Formats: sequence, C-alpha cells, structure tokens
Amino acid sequence: MTKIPHTDINVFPLVLGGNVFGWTANEEQSFAVLDAYAAAGGNFIDTADMYSCWAPGNSGGESETIIGRWMKARGNRSKLIIATKVGKLPRLLGLSTKTIQRAAEDSLERLQTDHIDLYYAHEDDRATPLVESLAAFDGLVRSGKVRYIAASNYNAPRLAEAIRASRREGFAQYVALQPHYNLMERSKYEGELMEAVAAEGLGSFPYFSLASGFLTGKYREGSKVDSKRAEGASAYLNDKGRKVLAALDEIAKARKEAVTSIALAWLAAQPTVVAPIASARTTEQLPPLLRSAEVHLTKEEVQKLSAASE
Repeated sequence: MTKIPHTDINVFPLVLGGNVFGWTANEEQSFAVLDAYAAAGGNFIDTADMYSCWAPGNSGGESETIIGRWMKARGNRSKLIIATKVGKLPRLLGLSTKTIQRAAEDSLERLQTDHIDLYYAHEDDRATPLVESLAAFDGLVRSGKVRYIAASNYNAPRLAEAIRASRREGFAQYVALQPHYNLMERSKYEGELMEAVAAEGLGSFPYFSLASGFLTGKYREGSKVDSKRAEGASAYLNDKGRKVLAALDEIAKARKEAVTSIALAWLAAQPTVVAPIASARTTEQLPPLLRSAEVHLTKEEVQKLSAASE
C-alpha cells in the first residue's frame, strides 16, 4: 500500500479505472473485474459522473451506478477508496457552487454511499471564480460528504493559484492531481506541472497510463485489434512509438514480465506519482495491470525507457 500525501488514505499501487464500466464492459463483466481487483488486494477505484455519457444510449452516471451496485452486493464499501469527479457531465458542466452540490448528491446516490473519499474537479472552470468552487468543495468536506479533494486537467499556474486561495481562505486544499501522463505523453506533465505538484507535496494519479492501450504492445505493424481505442492507440505507431516498444520488449523479455506491467512500473517510478490508473474490460486484461504493483524497475531500466521516449 502507498499513502496519498496530506491524507490518512493508503491505496493499492494500481488504481482501477472505471471509465469502461457501462461502456465496453457490461454490468456482469464489470462486477467480475471489480471482484478480481478486490481479491488481489486492490482498494482504489476511480470513476467520474460523466462516465460514460459518450456511449450511444448512455447519459452519464453508468459507471458510478455499477460500482454502487457492486459495493452494495458485496458489502465492502468500508474496505474501498472511491474517487469520482465533477465538471464534465454535459448536464452539469463547470464548477459553480450549485453544480458541485448537485453533482455530489447525484454521485453519492448512484454510488450508494454517504461519502466520497477523493472528489476531483474534472477540469478547470475559468468561468467560475476559483474561490467559489473551492468554497463549495470545502462545504462538502466540512459536511462529511467528501473526505479529500483533488484536481484533474489543471495547468501549473491554476493549480498553484487554487492551493494559495484555499490556504488564504482556510478551505480544504487539493491533495492530488490527475494528469494525462505516460511513456508516450510526457511533455504535458513533466516540467512546470510536475514541479508545481512536487512543490506542494501533492500526489499524482496519471490517467491514460497505457496510451489508449498502445503501451500494452498489442498495436504493431500489421496487427488488427478489435477495440474501441484502436484508432487512438495506432496513432502512436511512429518512430518514437517503435523505439518505446523496443525498449519495453527488451526489459519485459529479460524480466519475463508483460509489456503492460513494465510500462506501468515506469510510471510508478516517476517523481510525484502515487499510482497509475488503468482500466480492464475483462478479467483476462487484469493480471498484467495488477502485476505492475510488484515490479520495481532498476534505475538503469527507468533511464532506458525514458531515453527511448524522449
């Protein structure tokens, strides 16, 4: 287990992403994945109110609903850490007081719980004063409906400004950031944003940890993969992508591990990263994700992968 900075929460080193629940994984498949993750010692599940409003016939909230039904059926809420987000559901956009309060109540109802462990601002809302959003989050913390708050998709100046504002007003402060970060996407996080996270002692939980599946090694020249993410993953099959796959292959072969496990272990080894987020549509996809929690790369292996992905 690893601790989220500024909290009393200890989490499994691999966060289970809930974006596939109610989208590419139906309720039965989702329950199977959740069962297998929990059986392996996993305790941290990440979702959002908007998951998966993009799928035909969905309106958002499907993932939270499935997770809520699963927790009720298993009676295991007290053993789990649940993170969800507000701000990107089409019918509840932004971070106004009214939106945050309404969205939180809806999420609590769907999750069938009385509290959210980690509540994210899903993206920055420039149309609402930061202090208004932070006051609304603080109100949820004071009421016991939320334990801790965090930010997703914030840039460095806005993250620093939010922390300063919370400190000045005596509000609950963001304890974590969820950035887009992986071996193929480093420039958005490394540098100013990572420095801001480190300066405030926050933890980061990268999403798209496997670059839409590209870093599983399934997407190569001549391969055809039946996946909703195939197009996004295939976009990484360029010179840099081939170099990264070659380095991953070499380390995976030497260690007798899956490429997926090595790619996630590289992320886990990066400064400020508490745990990567990865999702599984089926129980067959889960073992290499879970295995990454046991793989600790050497300094040389980390450097080799970093060099390949420059």
